[in-house]
Amino acid sequence: MGKSSKDKRDSYYRLAKESGYRARSAYKLLQLHDVFGLLSIPSDAPRVVDLCAAPGSWSQVLSRTLPNTSRIISLDLQPMTPIQGVVTLQADITHPSTLPLVLNHLGGEKAHLVISDGAPDVTGLHDLDEYVQASLLLAALNLAVCVLQPGGNFVAKIFRGRDVDVLFAQLRTLFTRVTCAKPRSSRGSSIEAFVVCEVYAPPKGFEPSLERPLALGMLDDGLGEGATVELADDGEIVEQTENGEVVRYVVPFVACGDLSAYDSDATYHLQEGRESIDPVQPPTAPPYKRAVELRKALGGGGK
Repeated sequence: MGKSSKDKRDSYYRLAKESGYRARSAYKLLQLHDVFGLLSIPSDAPRVVDLCAAPGSWSQVLSRTLPNTSRIISLDLQPMTPIQGVVTLQADITHPSTLPLVLNHLGGEKAHLVISDGAPDVTGLHDLDEYVQASLLLAALNLAVCVLQPGGNFVAKIFRGRDVDVLFAQLRTLFTRVTCAKPRSSRGSSIEAFVVCEVYAPPKGFEPSLERPLALGMLDDGLGEGATVELADDGEIVEQTENGEVVRYVVPFVACGDLSAYDSDATYHLQEGRESIDPVQPPTAPPYKRAVELRKALGGGGK
């Protein structure tokens, strides 16, 4: 009854199991690709890095979509069950030793695309959750700019909070186009979205390093004296100081996914007699494993 109930409540959870994906998040990347063409990489041997990758659904999409000649590197702090055609690494994206490890598996070359679907365990305290998520995104960005080739793209999960436009401004100093995108498979009730950064173009003299985290600095929260607000041709609202320093960006917002697709917040009827199937890949080493064992031992049930 429990499995059927979740299948009704979450169509993408059901579809993921039926399609062999480890998690429903696979459809988020597919819907982002439908709009931005992220996986249509103009190379015979695309090089892609998937950060915070566990349980591996985005890496599955990469392995199914990209040619067999691709180099796909998948990283996470947690162990991952191997995926055909993907190099899986258990590593810390903030540790300096991770960079040479990734570059070695890329054959000494830079990546065309870096993606990150990482998120912290939310607390329900929105300001704290947004801050921790922004910190995780900047950690992913710091590694991304170390392995990304000029002209490459970066995609990461964000939480749309009060000061997210400051984060957009930081990203805009490194990429030609920055867009906030919301896949249809992402619940409308969630503050989750994805920042799509296209055409990596670092400022002159910028040298990324994991030992020296991004030195972009914290941009001022408000407009200073003599600051101006301009509407760019591409729809971006740009706030800058008198000397031209960018303060904030209000970037375009794009909804991804056809309106005829499943609504991630809706409940759907299942066919009569339909049997629910188990998830493709249970968690390898979940942090709650010990708690579940103790609960069972005390007679509290649990799965």
